[in-house]
Amino acid sequence: MSMKSARRSRFLRTALGTTILACSVAGTSSAMADATITIATVNNGDMVVMQKLSSEFEKQHPDIHLRWVVLEENVLRQRVTTDIATKAGQFDIMTIGNYEVPIWAKQKWLVPMDNLPANYDVNDLLKPVAQGLTYEGKLYGLPFYAESAMTYYRTDLFKKAGLTMPASPDYDSIRGMADKLTDKAGQTYGMCLRGKPGWGENMAYVTTLVDAMGGQWFDMAWKPTINTPAWNKAITYYSDILKADGPPGISSNGFNETLALFSSGHCAMWIDSTVAAGLLYDKKQSQVSDEVGFAPMPTGTFKGGPTWLWSWNLAIPVSSKQQEAAKTFVTWATSKEYIALVARNNGWVAIPPGTRQSTYDNPEYKKVAPFAGFVLAAINSANPDGQTANPRPYTGGQFVAIPEFQGIGTQVGQTIAGVLTGQSSVAQALAAAQSATARTMRQAGYPKK
Repeated sequence: MSMKSARRSRFLRTALGTTILACSVAGTSSAMADATITIATVNNGDMVVMQKLSSEFEKQHPDIHLRWVVLEENVLRQRVTTDIATKAGQFDIMTIGNYEVPIWAKQKWLVPMDNLPANYDVNDLLKPVAQGLTYEGKLYGLPFYAESAMTYYRTDLFKKAGLTMPASPDYDSIRGMADKLTDKAGQTYGMCLRGKPGWGENMAYVTTLVDAMGGQWFDMAWKPTINTPAWNKAITYYSDILKADGPPGISSNGFNETLALFSSGHCAMWIDSTVAAGLLYDKKQSQVSDEVGFAPMPTGTFKGGPTWLWSWNLAIPVSSKQQEAAKTFVTWATSKEYIALVARNNGWVAIPPGTRQSTYDNPEYKKVAPFAGFVLAAINSANPDGQTANPRPYTGGQFVAIPEFQGIGTQVGQTIAGVLTGQSSVAQALAAAQSATARTMRQAGYPKK
């Protein structure tokens, strides 16, 4: 080979190597830019809408791909708790409640939501909702929707029966009206309530009922107070009204199943989350949208106790390897722009509620949501830290804000469901729940010093 040919050969090899290296770097850069994030969420209606509309996010962010894991509420809680506690890293985004957020933030399991973009407008978040997601001055989750609780009723059935819903109903009047409204032959039930076992299913409602009857979960020494007259009164009421005036198969009915019963015309009354209002008033989803009335939660013998405040939130576990991409999606899905996207596609009545002041200032929303002012006031005045009839060492309106409650609440929920199915009496169930809870608390080291 001549010197000239050798020089040409070296030049070609160098050029070819440079080209290969450039292609390799470009390929690496492209691969690094692409991210697939796995989102664990609950199968509630608003989250199903989020999954459907997320194609808009992927159009705006072609380098971020979404993988969805949509689960029933109890299963979701079990899966995400196991994943985060073991640092398995299955999920990049978790849908969790204001129960989990501060507890998990304290454990350093969650990524703080720092440096949010200016247009996210964090000051627009309703203060009680943001406060429930804050630990040591930092947000550790962003709210997708938030809720208090209320009483729903069928105005047409009340009119037909000659009944009027009181402005401030109590549990005695609710029971009397439920008896008059029940028509089992016509498959209309005077009262629908959650019966499916779970700390966030049947026990969310049962805890508020116990508080209203003057009870609580623990005394100031962290001893369970389940096998007490107040709990007996609450569970007897719960069991009696559902056996007399509830639908069949009640122990299988959680939030979604009860929502389906009411929206298809089978319930005269339902006491549950305020988030159901938008679903019940939505003509696309509810057969009774023109016949829904609402009132506050009923009161019992003890008034002014802790109140229901819940939010479903999107949070990022520290085990995620795609934290930046995950944060991009979380801010999008909880933004004012996302709410407007839902409104454009499904109507303002169907937006995820309870998170932003701008939602409740919007005249388009107020026009189609007669419940808007009521819900805003309920959330803003919610007092999950309020006191029960006797002093208590914990906070929470429809849950107990300690890590052990997830297991305790679910176990007691199964015991209470057994009363509805006739497996045990109220007295037997409360004795068993008291014993099991006391054992769990001893094993967990309570009272803690």
